[in-house]
Amino acid sequence: MSSVAPTRPAAESAAPVPSPSRPRWLHVVGLLGVVAMGFTVWLGLWVTPPDVFQGNLARLLYIHPAIATVALYWVGIVAAGGSLLYLWPRTRSLFWDRLAASAVEVGVIFSALTLVTGSLWGRPVWGVWWTWDARLTSTALLLLLEIGYLALRRVPADLPVRARRCAVAALLIAVDIPIVHFSVYWWNTLHQAGTFLDPGFKIHASPSMSWTFLLSFVAFSLVFVWLLGVRYQVEVLQDAVGQEELEISLAERWSEGRAGEALAQPEWSGEVRPQPEWSGGGAAP
Repeated sequence: MSSVAPTRPAAESAAPVPSPSRPRWLHVVGLLGVVAMGFTVWLGLWVTPPDVFQGNLARLLYIHPAIATVALYWVGIVAAGGSLLYLWPRTRSLFWDRLAASAVEVGVIFSALTLVTGSLWGRPVWGVWWTWDARLTSTALLLLLEIGYLALRRVPADLPVRARRCAVAALLIAVDIPIVHFSVYWWNTLHQAGTFLDPGFKIHASPSMSWTFLLSFVAFSLVFVWLLGVRYQVEVLQDAVGQEELEISLAERWSEGRAGEALAQPEWSGEVRPQPEWSGGGAAP
């Protein structure tokens, strides 16, 4: 009796996906971000004086605006810019798609931190944790749109198809960015407009507060660049693993189909069956 030769599982024959090496400049950016963040905390808590009206509560000024700037502008520029460059035929590359996706995922973190730190600041100043203010509502909408982008990216599809539809989604999300920015000017909102730096770029703070305020922007910008670089590497690895899993799944289905066909065919052992003997004399009927 013949038997089907055991096939080697496709998962065993597949080579492991190499982990992308982290460039040296990314380590430098991460180290600079940690140092700048440490100086920001030290200056913000122990060097700068308390505010005349808000007291020590104003120390959130060194965290909240910088986080909001990264969530709104840096993320928006990278995500929308990368999506446009992917949709443009001359610059179409998965590099831009992965960069935009990485920016949106990091943007979810900064958008959520923007709402959390804003609530911590607003509770003692406004008397409520949350109010349906135009600035707050549009920022919360930005966070929901970014989460929707990540959900859309998890829908199974070929890489070019996924990149194209996610690029369109990122450009639609970018429409909310000017709404968030100009909301304090278009509507009568509870959220104040620029108080530290007015539209005429005049600073209303002491020198120590000004330098700490600017350093916080540098610190969170460096942290954003570091997170963006790390998340991009993860995105490349996820795409490679996803393609390998697809190939493994197809190979397993193919081997199962071949095995089923082999089992369905009649077996032939090569032996001749003996004929029954005839004992009644004469010729066999």
